[in-house]
Amino acid sequence: MDITVQELKEKLARGDDFVLIDVREPYEHEEFNVGGNLIPMGNFPMVIPTLDSHKDDEVVVYCRSGRRSASVQYQLKEAGFKNVRKPGRGHVGLDRSFRDGEIKKWGVYKTCPIFFTPKAS
Repeated sequence: MDITVQELKEKLARGDDFVLIDVREPYEHEEFNVGGNLIPMGNFPMVIPTLDSHKDDEVVVYCRSGRRSASVQYQLKEAGFKNVRKPGRGHVGLDRSFRDGEIKKWGVYKTCPIFFTPKAS
């Protein structure tokens, strides 16, 4: 299931409770990000077990073009995650939309999967 860029912007602006994951490489995340936890796609097979407490939560994954986020979306669904979404145009759409001045640049968050804080049970 996809999420529109506008819908994602609104969720961030409202402070909705969901997991936002940037599946790009660290250098891409440093150039521009919307506040997602950085977990590069290549790390996902090792990281999925650490995300188990989020299986019932809304998870939004994004990358530059949508290819990597589609792959991660599939991996998470196969691992039993029930509500995994991605922007239809990937980060390209996010970048254009978030840099238009409507929403200020979101802060840089922790960028290593080891530091990903699982939701308290």
